[in-house]
Amino acid sequence: MSAAFRVTHEHGRRVVVAVEGDGVGQGSGRVAVATYDLGSAVPALEAPKPYLHPLRTLSGALVSAYRPHDHRWHKGLQMTVSHLDDQNFWGGYSYRHGEGYVPVDNVGRMRHDGFAAIRAGDAEVCLVEELTWVTAAGEDWISERRELRWHGLDVERGTWTLDFATELRNVRGADLHVGSPTTHGRPDAGYTGFFWRGPRGFTGGEVLLADPGAPAEPMGASSPWPADTGQHDEVDGGATLLFFAGTSSAPVPLRWFVRREPFPAVNPSPAFSEEVTVAPGDSLGLRHRVVVADRPWDRAEVEAFVAEHALRAGAAAARGRGADRLVGLSVGNRGRAARRVAAPAPVLLGGLRRGRRSRSAADPRPGRRRRGGAARRG
Repeated sequence: MSAAFRVTHEHGRRVVVAVEGDGVGQGSGRVAVATYDLGSAVPALEAPKPYLHPLRTLSGALVSAYRPHDHRWHKGLQMTVSHLDDQNFWGGYSYRHGEGYVPVDNVGRMRHDGFAAIRAGDAEVCLVEELTWVTAAGEDWISERRELRWHGLDVERGTWTLDFATELRNVRGADLHVGSPTTHGRPDAGYTGFFWRGPRGFTGGEVLLADPGAPAEPMGASSPWPADTGQHDEVDGGATLLFFAGTSSAPVPLRWFVRREPFPAVNPSPAFSEEVTVAPGDSLGLRHRVVVADRPWDRAEVEAFVAEHALRAGAAAARGRGADRLVGLSVGNRGRAARRVAAPAPVLLGGLRRGRRSRSAADPRPGRRRRGGAARRG
Protein backbone atom coordinates (compact mmCIF):
# COMPACT_ATOMS: atom_id res chain seq x y z
CA MET A 1 0.00 0.00 0.00
CA SER A 2 1.35 3.40 -0.97
CA ALA A 3 0.83 6.68 0.85
CA ALA A 4 2.39 10.12 0.91
CA PHE A 5 2.54 13.21 3.10
CA ARG A 6 0.67 16.36 2.07
CA VAL A 7 0.99 19.83 3.61
CA THR A 8 -1.34 22.81 3.92
CA HIS A 9 0.11 26.08 5.26
CA GLU A 10 -2.41 28.62 6.57
CA HIS A 11 -0.12 31.63 6.81
CA GLY A 12 0.16 33.02 10.33
CA ARG A 13 -2.12 30.35 11.81
CA ARG A 14 -1.13 26.73 11.33
CA VAL A 15 0.47 24.00 9.24
CA VAL A 16 -1.54 20.83 8.63
CA VAL A 17 0.33 17.63 7.78
CA ALA A 18 -1.87 14.97 6.18
CA VAL A 19 -1.36 11.51 4.72
CA GLU A 20 -3.05 10.42 1.50
CA GLY A 21 -3.10 6.92 0.07
CA ASP A 22 -4.54 3.45 0.14
CA GLY A 23 -5.48 2.09 3.52
CA VAL A 24 -5.56 5.52 5.20
CA GLY A 25 -8.45 7.13 7.06
CA GLN A 26 -10.65 4.02 7.26
CA GLY A 27 -11.31 4.04 3.55
CA SER A 28 -11.41 7.81 2.99
CA GLY A 29 -7.87 7.83 1.63
CA ARG A 30 -6.83 10.90 3.61
CA VAL A 31 -6.25 11.86 7.25
CA ALA A 32 -4.68 14.96 8.83
CA VAL A 33 -2.22 13.31 11.22
CA ALA A 34 -0.85 16.51 12.80
CA THR A 35 -1.81 20.17 12.99
CA TYR A 36 0.93 22.55 14.10
CA ASP A 37 -0.92 25.56 15.46
CA LEU A 38 1.16 28.70 16.02
CA GLY A 39 -0.80 29.57 19.17
CA SER A 40 -1.87 33.05 18.13
CA ALA A 41 -5.30 32.66 19.76
CA VAL A 42 -4.11 31.15 23.07
CA PRO A 43 -5.17 33.19 26.16
CA ALA A 44 -2.35 34.93 28.03
CA LEU A 45 -2.77 32.81 31.21
CA GLU A 46 -2.13 29.68 29.15
CA ALA A 47 1.32 30.86 27.96
CA PRO A 48 0.72 31.37 24.21
CA LYS A 49 3.00 29.14 22.13
CA PRO A 50 2.86 26.74 19.19
CA TYR A 51 1.42 23.27 19.79
CA LEU A 52 0.57 20.08 17.91
CA HIS A 53 -3.13 19.20 18.06
CA PRO A 54 -4.99 17.28 16.90
CA LEU A 55 -2.64 14.34 16.50
CA ARG A 56 -4.18 11.31 14.79
CA THR A 57 -3.29 7.77 13.81
CA LEU A 58 -3.34 6.74 10.15
CA SER A 59 -6.89 5.49 10.64
CA GLY A 60 -7.89 8.92 11.96
CA ALA A 61 -8.21 8.18 15.70
CA LEU A 62 -7.40 11.07 18.05
CA VAL A 63 -4.28 10.65 20.24
CA SER A 64 -3.97 14.10 21.87
CA ALA A 65 -6.02 16.27 24.21
CA TYR A 66 -6.71 20.01 23.96
CA ARG A 67 -7.48 22.37 26.88
CA PRO A 68 -8.81 19.67 29.26
CA HIS A 69 -10.89 21.06 32.11
CA ASP A 70 -8.26 20.17 34.72
CA HIS A 71 -5.40 21.99 32.92
CA ARG A 72 -6.49 24.41 30.21
CA TRP A 73 -2.85 25.04 29.23
CA HIS A 74 -2.29 21.42 28.19
CA LYS A 75 -2.48 21.37 24.41
CA GLY A 76 -1.57 18.19 22.61
CA LEU A 77 2.20 18.03 22.18
CA GLN A 78 4.18 21.20 22.86
CA MET A 79 7.54 22.56 23.92
CA THR A 80 7.34 24.20 27.34
CA VAL A 81 9.45 25.25 30.31
CA SER A 82 7.62 25.35 33.62
CA HIS A 83 10.37 27.24 35.48
CA LEU A 84 12.75 29.58 33.67
CA ASP A 85 14.13 31.60 36.56
CA ASP A 86 11.07 33.49 37.78
CA GLN A 87 9.13 33.08 34.52
CA ASN A 88 6.44 30.55 33.58
CA PHE A 89 6.36 29.37 29.95
CA TRP A 90 4.07 26.49 30.85
CA GLY A 91 0.84 28.28 31.70
CA GLY A 92 -1.50 28.56 34.67
CA TYR A 93 -0.46 29.09 38.27
CA SER A 94 3.16 28.97 39.44
CA TYR A 95 4.57 26.61 42.05
CA ARG A 96 6.10 28.30 45.09
CA HIS A 97 7.79 26.22 47.77
CA GLY A 98 5.73 26.33 50.95
CA GLU A 99 2.77 27.96 49.19
CA GLY A 100 1.78 25.51 46.49
CA TYR A 101 0.40 26.79 43.20
CA VAL A 102 -0.39 30.49 43.30
CA PRO A 103 -1.38 33.10 40.69
CA VAL A 104 1.65 35.18 39.67
CA ASP A 105 2.02 37.76 36.92
CA ASN A 106 4.90 35.85 35.33
CA VAL A 107 3.38 33.89 32.44
CA GLY A 108 5.43 34.38 29.28
CA ARG A 109 4.82 33.55 25.63
CA MET A 110 6.68 32.12 22.65
CA ARG A 111 6.45 34.38 19.63
CA HIS A 112 6.50 32.77 16.20
CA ASP A 113 8.94 34.88 14.17
CA GLY A 114 8.61 32.92 10.96
CA PHE A 115 9.44 29.73 9.11
CA ALA A 116 12.97 29.70 7.76
CA ALA A 117 11.99 26.71 5.63
CA ILE A 118 9.01 24.52 4.86
CA ARG A 119 9.91 21.46 2.81
CA ALA A 120 7.37 18.89 1.72
CA GLY A 121 7.89 15.62 -0.11
CA ASP A 122 6.02 12.36 -0.35
CA ALA A 123 8.28 10.70 2.23
CA GLU A 124 9.14 13.62 4.51
CA VAL A 125 7.94 17.02 5.70
CA CYS A 126 10.29 19.42 7.47
CA LEU A 127 9.55 22.74 9.19
CA VAL A 128 12.34 25.01 10.41
CA GLU A 129 10.91 27.68 12.69
CA GLU A 130 12.37 30.66 14.52
CA LEU A 131 10.80 31.86 17.76
CA THR A 132 11.45 34.31 20.59
CA TRP A 133 10.54 33.59 24.20
CA VAL A 134 9.13 36.80 25.71
CA THR A 135 8.61 37.28 29.45
CA ALA A 136 5.51 38.68 31.10
CA ALA A 137 7.36 42.01 31.30
CA GLY A 138 8.07 41.98 27.54
CA GLU A 139 11.77 41.03 27.69
CA ASP A 140 13.32 38.69 25.11
CA TRP A 141 15.05 35.85 26.97
CA ILE A 142 15.43 33.02 24.45
CA SER A 143 15.96 32.94 20.70
CA GLU A 144 14.91 29.50 19.46
CA ARG A 145 15.54 27.53 16.30
CA ARG A 146 13.13 24.61 16.09
CA GLU A 147 12.87 21.80 13.58
CA LEU A 148 9.95 19.40 13.17
CA ARG A 149 10.32 16.50 10.75
CA TRP A 150 7.61 14.04 9.79
CA HIS A 151 8.86 10.81 8.23
CA GLY A 152 8.75 7.03 8.66
CA LEU A 153 5.36 6.62 7.01
CA ASP A 154 4.44 2.92 6.97
CA VAL A 155 0.82 2.11 6.16
CA GLU A 156 1.21 -1.65 6.56
CA ARG A 157 2.68 -1.22 10.02
CA GLY A 158 0.34 1.67 10.76
CA THR A 159 3.00 4.19 11.84
CA TRP A 160 4.29 7.69 11.27
CA THR A 161 7.14 9.43 13.07
CA LEU A 162 7.84 12.97 14.26
CA ASP A 163 11.36 14.18 15.11
CA PHE A 164 11.58 17.35 17.20
CA ALA A 165 14.82 19.29 17.65
CA THR A 166 15.35 22.65 19.27
CA GLU A 167 18.20 25.02 20.12
CA LEU A 168 17.32 27.45 22.91
CA ARG A 169 19.81 30.32 22.90
CA ASN A 170 20.09 32.62 25.90
CA VAL A 171 19.74 36.25 24.76
CA ARG A 172 18.86 37.63 28.19
CA GLY A 173 22.36 38.85 29.05
CA ALA A 174 22.44 36.88 32.30
CA ASP A 175 22.36 33.21 33.29
CA LEU A 176 19.09 31.35 32.71
CA HIS A 177 18.07 28.48 34.98
CA VAL A 178 15.82 25.81 33.49
CA GLY A 179 13.92 23.97 36.20
CA SER A 180 10.68 22.30 37.24
CA PRO A 181 8.40 22.15 40.28
CA THR A 182 10.60 19.32 41.60
CA THR A 183 13.74 21.48 41.44
CA HIS A 184 11.70 24.00 43.45
CA GLY A 185 10.66 21.55 46.16
CA ARG A 186 7.68 19.50 44.93
CA PRO A 187 8.46 15.75 44.71
CA ASP A 188 7.64 13.82 41.52
CA ALA A 189 6.63 16.92 39.58
CA GLY A 190 9.64 17.36 37.30
CA TYR A 191 7.66 18.34 34.22
CA THR A 192 9.35 20.76 31.84
CA GLY A 193 10.24 20.59 28.16
CA PHE A 194 8.55 18.56 25.39
CA PHE A 195 5.18 17.53 26.85
CA TRP A 196 2.35 15.29 25.56
CA ARG A 197 -1.12 15.29 27.05
CA GLY A 198 -3.03 12.24 25.94
CA PRO A 199 -6.77 11.85 25.36
CA ARG A 200 -9.04 10.58 28.12
CA GLY A 201 -9.21 7.14 26.54
CA PHE A 202 -5.54 6.61 27.42
CA THR A 203 -6.16 7.17 31.15
CA GLY A 204 -5.01 4.10 33.03
CA GLY A 205 -3.37 2.64 29.92
CA GLU A 206 -0.26 0.53 29.88
CA VAL A 207 3.19 2.15 29.96
CA LEU A 208 6.20 0.09 28.90
CA LEU A 209 9.83 1.03 29.50
CA ALA A 210 13.05 -0.44 28.19
CA ASP A 211 13.49 -2.09 31.60
CA PRO A 212 10.83 -4.82 31.89
CA GLY A 213 10.98 -4.50 35.68
CA ALA A 214 10.10 -0.78 35.72
CA PRO A 215 7.01 0.29 37.70
CA ALA A 216 3.70 0.89 35.92
CA GLU A 217 4.11 4.66 36.34
CA PRO A 218 7.88 5.23 36.19
CA MET A 219 8.04 8.79 37.48
CA GLY A 220 11.54 10.25 37.27
CA ALA A 221 13.01 7.21 35.56
CA SER A 222 15.87 7.41 33.11
CA SER A 223 15.15 5.24 30.07
CA PRO A 224 15.84 5.42 26.33
CA TRP A 225 12.10 5.13 25.71
CA PRO A 226 8.63 4.59 27.13
CA ALA A 227 5.60 3.45 25.12
CA ASP A 228 2.09 4.47 26.14
CA THR A 229 -0.83 2.37 24.91
CA GLY A 230 -4.52 3.14 25.29
CA GLN A 231 -8.01 2.65 23.90
CA HIS A 232 -9.96 5.18 21.86
CA ASP A 233 -13.20 6.92 22.65
CA GLU A 234 -15.73 7.22 19.79
CA VAL A 235 -14.04 4.63 17.57
CA ASP A 236 -13.03 1.02 18.13
CA GLY A 237 -9.49 -0.04 18.85
CA GLY A 238 -6.48 1.61 20.41
CA ALA A 239 -3.05 3.01 19.67
CA THR A 240 0.53 3.23 20.90
CA LEU A 241 2.71 6.31 21.25
CA LEU A 242 6.39 5.49 21.49
CA PHE A 243 8.61 8.27 22.84
CA PHE A 244 12.38 8.24 22.31
CA ALA A 245 14.24 10.26 24.95
CA GLY A 246 16.76 11.42 22.39
CA THR A 247 19.49 13.78 23.59
CA SER A 248 20.16 16.89 25.65
CA SER A 249 23.29 19.01 25.27
CA ALA A 250 23.24 19.60 29.03
CA PRO A 251 25.17 17.43 31.50
CA VAL A 252 21.91 16.83 33.41
CA PRO A 253 20.31 13.51 32.33
CA LEU A 254 16.90 13.39 30.70
CA ARG A 255 14.30 11.83 33.01
CA TRP A 256 10.70 10.91 32.33
CA PHE A 257 7.64 12.60 33.72
CA VAL A 258 4.99 9.92 33.09
CA ARG A 259 1.41 9.71 34.30
CA ARG A 260 -1.35 7.16 33.72
CA GLU A 261 -3.70 8.58 36.37
CA PRO A 262 -5.58 10.90 36.73
CA PHE A 263 -4.64 11.72 33.14
CA PRO A 264 -2.16 10.40 30.55
CA ALA A 265 1.01 12.44 30.06
CA VAL A 266 4.57 11.81 28.88
CA ASN A 267 7.49 14.26 29.03
CA PRO A 268 11.24 13.72 28.58
CA SER A 269 12.27 16.34 31.12
CA PRO A 270 15.70 17.98 30.79
CA ALA A 271 15.46 19.31 34.37
CA PHE A 272 13.34 16.84 36.31
CA SER A 273 15.19 17.08 39.62
CA GLU A 274 18.25 19.14 38.72
CA GLU A 275 18.43 22.58 37.15
CA VAL A 276 20.23 23.35 33.89
CA THR A 277 22.09 26.65 33.78
CA VAL A 278 22.53 28.28 30.36
CA ALA A 279 25.10 31.08 30.22
CA PRO A 280 24.55 34.23 28.13
CA GLY A 281 24.98 33.47 24.44
CA ASP A 282 24.99 29.70 25.00
CA SER A 283 22.26 27.22 24.12
CA LEU A 284 20.38 24.22 25.39
CA GLY A 285 19.84 21.71 22.59
CA LEU A 286 17.21 18.96 22.73
CA ARG A 287 16.25 16.22 20.28
CA HIS A 288 13.28 13.87 20.73
CA ARG A 289 11.25 11.42 18.64
CA VAL A 290 7.59 10.35 18.79
CA VAL A 291 6.12 7.41 16.89
CA VAL A 292 2.34 7.05 16.48
CA ALA A 293 1.19 3.45 15.88
CA ASP A 294 -2.34 2.58 14.86
CA ARG A 295 -2.96 -0.16 17.43
CA PRO A 296 -1.77 -1.23 20.87
CA TRP A 297 1.67 -2.85 20.70
CA ASP A 298 2.99 -5.46 23.08
CA ARG A 299 6.54 -5.36 24.40
CA ALA A 300 7.93 -7.52 21.59
CA GLU A 301 6.52 -5.17 18.93
CA VAL A 302 7.85 -2.08 20.71
CA GLU A 303 11.31 -3.56 21.14
CA ALA A 304 11.43 -4.62 17.50
CA PHE A 305 10.56 -1.11 16.34
CA VAL A 306 13.08 0.47 18.71
CA ALA A 307 15.82 -1.78 17.39
CA GLU A 308 15.09 -0.59 13.84
CA HIS A 309 14.45 3.10 14.44
CA ALA A 310 16.35 4.32 17.52
CA LEU A 311 17.22 8.02 17.70
CA ARG A 312 20.96 7.80 18.19
CA ALA A 313 22.98 10.47 19.94
CA GLY A 314 25.43 12.31 17.73
CA ALA A 315 24.00 11.04 14.46
CA ALA A 316 21.29 12.23 12.13
CA ALA A 317 17.99 10.39 12.26
CA ALA A 318 17.18 8.04 9.44
CA ARG A 319 16.43 10.08 6.35
CA GLY A 320 13.48 9.70 4.05
CA ARG A 321 14.11 8.97 0.39
CA GLY A 322 15.52 11.99 -1.41
CA ALA A 323 15.60 14.10 1.76
CA ASP A 324 18.45 16.40 2.70
CA ARG A 325 19.20 18.11 5.96
CA LEU A 326 18.42 21.79 6.43
CA VAL A 327 21.34 23.36 8.27
CA GLY A 328 23.12 26.68 8.51
CA LEU A 329 20.26 28.62 10.09
CA SER A 330 21.61 31.09 12.60
CA VAL A 331 19.18 31.79 15.45
CA GLY A 332 18.63 35.51 15.68
CA ASN A 333 19.35 36.14 11.99
CA ARG A 334 15.75 36.38 10.86
CA GLY A 335 14.94 35.70 7.24
CA ARG A 336 18.27 34.12 6.30
CA ALA A 337 17.72 31.32 3.82
CA ALA A 338 18.74 27.80 4.77
CA ARG A 339 21.55 25.99 3.05
CA ARG A 340 20.47 22.56 1.87
CA VAL A 341 23.22 20.03 2.23
CA ALA A 342 23.51 16.40 3.16
CA ALA A 343 24.79 16.65 6.72
CA PRO A 344 24.41 15.21 10.19
CA ALA A 345 22.35 16.89 12.88
CA PRO A 346 23.30 20.53 13.54
CA VAL A 347 25.97 21.14 16.13
CA LEU A 348 24.50 22.54 19.34
CA LEU A 349 26.36 25.14 21.31
CA GLY A 350 27.94 24.27 24.63
CA GLY A 351 28.46 26.29 27.79
CA LEU A 352 25.92 24.44 29.94
CA ARG A 353 26.58 23.89 33.59
CA ARG A 354 25.11 21.33 35.91
CA GLY A 355 22.57 22.95 38.22
CA ARG A 356 21.80 22.33 41.86
CA ARG A 357 19.68 19.34 42.75
CA SER A 358 16.14 19.67 44.01
CA ARG A 359 15.33 20.35 47.62
CA SER A 360 12.93 18.11 49.45
CA ALA A 361 9.47 19.60 49.81
CA ALA A 362 10.00 19.37 53.57
CA ASP A 363 13.28 21.27 53.43
CA PRO A 364 12.63 24.76 54.85
CA ARG A 365 15.90 26.22 53.63
CA PRO A 366 15.17 29.01 51.17
CA GLY A 367 18.37 28.60 49.13
CA ARG A 368 18.38 30.65 45.93
CA ARG A 369 15.23 32.64 45.47
CA ARG A 370 12.93 30.24 43.63
CA ARG A 371 10.13 31.44 41.50
CA GLY A 372 8.57 30.07 38.37
CA GLY A 373 5.56 28.65 36.61
CA ALA A 374 3.77 25.38 36.47
CA ALA A 375 0.35 23.95 36.04
CA ARG A 376 -1.80 23.11 39.01
CA ARG A 377 -1.01 19.54 40.05
CA GLY A 378 1.06 18.99 36.91
